[in-house]
Amino acid sequence: MDNRIWLITGISSGLGKALAQSVMESGDFVIGTFRKAAQVSHFNDQYKDKGAAYQLDITQEVAIEKTVDSIISRFGRIDVLVNNAGVGFAGAVEETSMAEVRSVFEANFFGTLKMTQVVLPYFRKSKAGHIMQISSHGGIKAFAGFGIYNASKFALEGFSEALAQEVAPVGIKVSIVEPGPFRTQFAGDGLGMAQAVIADYADTAGAFRAKLKGVHGKQEGDPSKAAKAIIDLVLAEKPSLRLPLGKTAMVTIGMKIDSVKSDLERNRAIAESAVYP
Repeated sequence: MDNRIWLITGISSGLGKALAQSVMESGDFVIGTFRKAAQVSHFNDQYKDKGAAYQLDITQEVAIEKTVDSIISRFGRIDVLVNNAGVGFAGAVEETSMAEVRSVFEANFFGTLKMTQVVLPYFRKSKAGHIMQISSHGGIKAFAGFGIYNASKFALEGFSEALAQEVAPVGIKVSIVEPGPFRTQFAGDGLGMAQAVIADYADTAGAFRAKLKGVHGKQEGDPSKAAKAIIDLVLAEKPSLRLPLGKTAMVTIGMKIDSVKSDLERNRAIAESAVYP
């Protein structure tokens, strides 16, 4: 198929915006979602023949169902789903209220899960399709002060890894994108903060919050280059399950792998002894 139809959630800024632009420049068609009606109108006026925009809050399950049904009714198919919409959040685990935790998970986990579930029947019918989950290097390795965000992305990665095994025989592909720090609004206006601040965590979670704010606008990652990498992954004959992006992501994910391997070897004898003879 020469011209694909991409459904990309959250294209108002950052990686989502860069990806939508790159996909349209490549000749494929973009269906993108925004939270604000004015953004939808502006996109539809600007990209009449290259894309279409819908207003959608991915934390609203019924809205997801209606939006996808409308897209299928209008365009007939979706070839690539990119679950990009989500939120950033910083704060120590103890500092974070349950309401704040639920808010993060509604966007980063439940919204993405629901969107995936709603699109899957159409992919199964055509025995094709590629689901691209935008995770983070923080979906592999946790950081003090980032635990709730980490947990939401760990959960995303968990169901996506299982999903990849479930849908492969049907002809559907799943990839998990794990960017490090990229020059977007993630560490700026897009970053949520725990309202409570506990002094005992000043040197851990507090330091992490300050670091995030300090690197805003200076991150190593180029969203346009990330977009190209994602498009290349979709075009690949055998796309990998995971795609780390950025030098920092390679370092931090490597640290996690080394840590897990070290614990495995350290506890091998104990683990192997905890079985029936």
